[in-house]
Amino acid sequence: MTLRGCDSAGFVLRADDGEAASFVLECVACGFFGPRGQDAEDGAEWAAQHRALHPDHLAYREHLTRAYRFEVGDVA
Repeated sequence: MTLRGCDSAGFVLRADDGEAASFVLECVACGFFGPRGQDAEDGAEWAAQHRALHPDHLAYREHLTRAYRFEVGDVA
């Protein structure tokens, strides 16, 4: 993925495919986080267990971490 308009003196900002993205779910009600995983579904079991302990905690937020790197090139 290239971010458009991020050209800086002949460099463009692109996703670093050499580093895997990671995902984590956060409980919106209390701010607790589940375990970080390599797949978006990795936090589902934690969320189900957390909700079982806290029946009123129904909303969760996914956080995605992806590495980016400047490379020589043009914005495509």
